[in-house]
Amino acid sequence: MWRRHLLIAPVVLFLIVLLIVPYVNMVRMSFLVKPPGERYLNVFTLDNYARVLRDGFYWRILANTVWYAVLTTALTLLLGYPLAYAIARAPNRRRPLLLMLLIAPLLVGVVIRAYGWLILLGRVGLVNQLLRYAGRQPVELMYNVTGMTIGLVHVFMPFMALSIAGALQNISPDVERAARSLGASPWKTFWRVTWPLSLPGVFAGMLLVFVLAVSSYVIPILLGGNNVLVIPMLVVQLLLDAFNWPVGSALAMVFFGLTAVVLWGYVKLMNRALRWSLR
Repeated sequence: MWRRHLLIAPVVLFLIVLLIVPYVNMVRMSFLVKPPGERYLNVFTLDNYARVLRDGFYWRILANTVWYAVLTTALTLLLGYPLAYAIARAPNRRRPLLLMLLIAPLLVGVVIRAYGWLILLGRVGLVNQLLRYAGRQPVELMYNVTGMTIGLVHVFMPFMALSIAGALQNISPDVERAARSLGASPWKTFWRVTWPLSLPGVFAGMLLVFVLAVSSYVIPILLGGNNVLVIPMLVVQLLLDAFNWPVGSALAMVFFGLTAVVLWGYVKLMNRALRWSLR
């Protein structure tokens, strides 16, 4: 028995040192006093949470952050499902190539991909240059919600498509053929057979993309600029720019708690929807 514990000891130690301890320290710091001109005092207070919960500015940024994550999740689902279906139903010899092409962007850092969109969507980028050649005015595609959303969808698309493709591959094509042979149209076959059976992959992909999008920092700050503010950016500004660790920690904890509640509600709702769809 002790040998099993010895095998998992490095993983447990890694999680404790790099995950649990920093979170516990942030929770502790969120209850400390921030005096003017100093970092913090080891004095317990609830004023940091009261300040976060009473300020409408924080709630507005929180609502915007959740909305951007929901929008990103919806767009990745809309664009990723056809892609996942094409991969799942591709011939066996072609499928590994398509999967490799889908996974290939994950081998490139998020910062590099964001700068790639800067080149394409910038004021003098490729898109606006083409518009100028066509005799049209350039379009503001950068440092706003549009540019940030494009970047988020591009970065998180593989996670959605892979989750759905895994579920679609478990659906035998014979099931769809049987529905067609019984007189169902292609559209009805999809909604009555393929879609319900693929819901586990859809729900998993939506959950994964939402968590990644709502906590994203690099894409919003590079493609959204100063015109788009989300909670991760605001937390970093409080911690590093304003050097207000207690309030920044309190905001991070409130954000974490509310996100956990949203995810809990989502899982409950999706489990009910899954049971209803498979009746």
